[in-house]
Amino acid sequence: MSSEIRLAFAHPSERSEATADAGTLDRISLRDHIVEVEIGAFQAERGVTQRICFNVVVEVQPLTGPIDDDVDRILSYDKVTEAIATELADERLNLLETLAERVAERILLEPQAMRAFVRIEKLDRGPGALGVEIVRARGQGATERNAAQETLRPELVFLSNAAISSPHLNGWIDQLATLGRPLIFCVGAPGAPAPQVPHLMAQRRIDLLAIEQNAWVLAARDDRCVVVATRTELDWAMRNGQSCVWAPSKIVLDAVDGPSAQPSDAVALAAWFAATFDAGEMLVIGQEGQVASSVPLRHVSAESAVLDL
Repeated sequence: MSSEIRLAFAHPSERSEATADAGTLDRISLRDHIVEVEIGAFQAERGVTQRICFNVVVEVQPLTGPIDDDVDRILSYDKVTEAIATELADERLNLLETLAERVAERILLEPQAMRAFVRIEKLDRGPGALGVEIVRARGQGATERNAAQETLRPELVFLSNAAISSPHLNGWIDQLATLGRPLIFCVGAPGAPAPQVPHLMAQRRIDLLAIEQNAWVLAARDDRCVVVATRTELDWAMRNGQSCVWAPSKIVLDAVDGPSAQPSDAVALAAWFAATFDAGEMLVIGQEGQVASSVPLRHVSAESAVLDL
């Protein structure tokens, strides 16, 4: 067996040693760290957990001076397991590649870390282990993600069906644009009832898709409103001054700690979404009524031409 093939299947620590440059780096490793999570792109992988195994090696700068048995002077193993736990808790992911990338980026935020080797394997998807292994160096890939996380906080606006069809719609968008903040519009389902089925998960998807139909209705009313479905699209839109209409299916279904609100309670669902941005408030146009929300709601009548911003 060639050395390249042997290294491909060896533990990441051997790959680290074989690819090290002339500079001497220390290594810490995490071996066979197994957790049960919901992950995967296939429908059969939704709603169930499976075992995934992490093997991680981090190359770190050697310490100068004595360690003095001081845990604060070293890169603790806890930082590696915390990076894994944090990324698993952030959102439900489809790809091991995405998870490996994010774990490596988070580890490389530690000042001592120079390179990270991350191997992740699914243990329950076949007779063997199915996995991916990546290596990332400090400064490689983390900058763009950090920039996305520093995006301006958006203005969240819920539009009722009356507001979507209102002759004031374009004028409201003109007024909101003067705020200088990214705009994200949320809508509920259209007036026509969605199909009803006895399966709860199937019904949830149907109801979310009904909301997305209405999102496209709004997009047709004003070309500035672009329907988006992922946080990546939202981050890009907010950085580039594009107004968005939220298509909720992917974000809701992929959320690790998803909303308790049902799609039929569209304002509460939008308020949950607003809370994920730590929004200061959400403007609700054309729909009254109290909603349990951690984000303050400000109501405006669909008959009002002026939003009093």
